[in-house]
Amino acid sequence: MKSEDTLLAAIAGFVDTLSFVALYGLFTAHVTGNFVLIGAGIAGYAQGVLLKLIVFPAFIGGVVFSALLVRSLSGRRALQGARWLYTVQAVLMFGFCVAGVWSTPTSRPDGLPTIVAGVLGALAMGVQNAHSRLIQRAGVPNTVMTGNVTQAILDVVDMLSPNAGESLRVSARARFEKMMPAILAFAIGATAGAFGFRYAGFWALAAPVCALVGLALTAGEHERAARAV
Repeated sequence: MKSEDTLLAAIAGFVDTLSFVALYGLFTAHVTGNFVLIGAGIAGYAQGVLLKLIVFPAFIGGVVFSALLVRSLSGRRALQGARWLYTVQAVLMFGFCVAGVWSTPTSRPDGLPTIVAGVLGALAMGVQNAHSRLIQRAGVPNTVMTGNVTQAILDVVDMLSPNAGESLRVSARARFEKMMPAILAFAIGATAGAFGFRYAGFWALAAPVCALVGLALTAGEHERAARAV
């Protein structure tokens, strides 16, 4: 559902920005961005190379665990799988919150509390990245916005082009309207994550935890509604 992707995009922006400002430039949702920072760190331009190296296998672990969990379910996989993945991510996000509070104040990027917090954050976001691939439903990517922004720009070009046919404009408009809520939600979430950490520290992660709990409780309602029609 569009509202589900919008909320997930806000969560991704919130968590990624909070982890970046709190954990020495660590990305948890857009984990491949850490490759750039690892390279910069090796050259002496950034901190936390060890932390960024460790969280990558943690992110992979979140993806692998999600795949094994969903594929172990029999029958009603879409409904049960979505609920389980939201629940697992909420638990891991709560662990990230607690570990972050434990690590505060973070004195060095290679300290055990900092690494534990980073690992739990990467595990949680690994689950979210895997979710859209494992649970098939109509939606848009909600953790990395580069592709969405590119497509939105291309759609604007098609909508404004005098040479575009009406069918092309209609499809471009439909895609644009589908992409923009997630893009805006990610941007708002990113801003909220930065301010959340400034004023509440790692306790700000309680917001995405509550959002994930809400998604877990309501997961599959649209499937049940469709079957009832």
